[in-house]
Amino acid sequence: MSRAPYAGNVEIFKARTSKIFAWICWAVAVFGVVVALVAAGPRSLPGTTPLFFVAFLGWLLFWRPVVVVRDSGVALENPFRTIDVPWDALVQVDTRYALTLVTPRKKYPAWAAPAPGIWGGRNARPEHLKGLPGTTYGPSSSVRPGDLKNTDSGAAAILVRTRWQDLVEAGRVEPGRAEDASVTVAIGWFRIAATVALAAASYWAVFL
Repeated sequence: MSRAPYAGNVEIFKARTSKIFAWICWAVAVFGVVVALVAAGPRSLPGTTPLFFVAFLGWLLFWRPVVVVRDSGVALENPFRTIDVPWDALVQVDTRYALTLVTPRKKYPAWAAPAPGIWGGRNARPEHLKGLPGTTYGPSSSVRPGDLKNTDSGAAAILVRTRWQDLVEAGRVEPGRAEDASVTVAIGWFRIAATVALAAASYWAVFL
């Protein structure tokens, strides 16, 4: 977790594994470009477009996505969309497939906080089940695998649920306003265009 570059009372979640995957993509791209330059010189650069595409995907899919928790609401920085959900619009936090913010009209999953696979629940220890926000627990104090502290979705859910609970108890979130509250969705058209352009250039370099 990090607090920069956002200002104010902000908590930012980014999965540690995502950082690793991003660095792997960048390392593969750099290694491939270096090998191409050594073998064939600058004239080989047009053929390395797929490697630049790999590097771009490393940033887009793994480095960029974050969950930003603020006093005003939660922002999901997904690859092609930025979703701002104010606390008044939130009715539930789900972790079945990923951290998902549920509003009366729609559900918004967080790319940065996927739920664990089959091994996520098997690797759980008693301490991963304790001290979670009260809204985490189901019947008989049951906990979903995606809510465990040692998972990406669970760690992000703790940040969201804890801040939500604190604001409700402080009287800063008004109940019953979810139907009227607005969720803001901004589409990253530049990122979409860059993805299409690099994909097309990569296809051209490989097959044409």
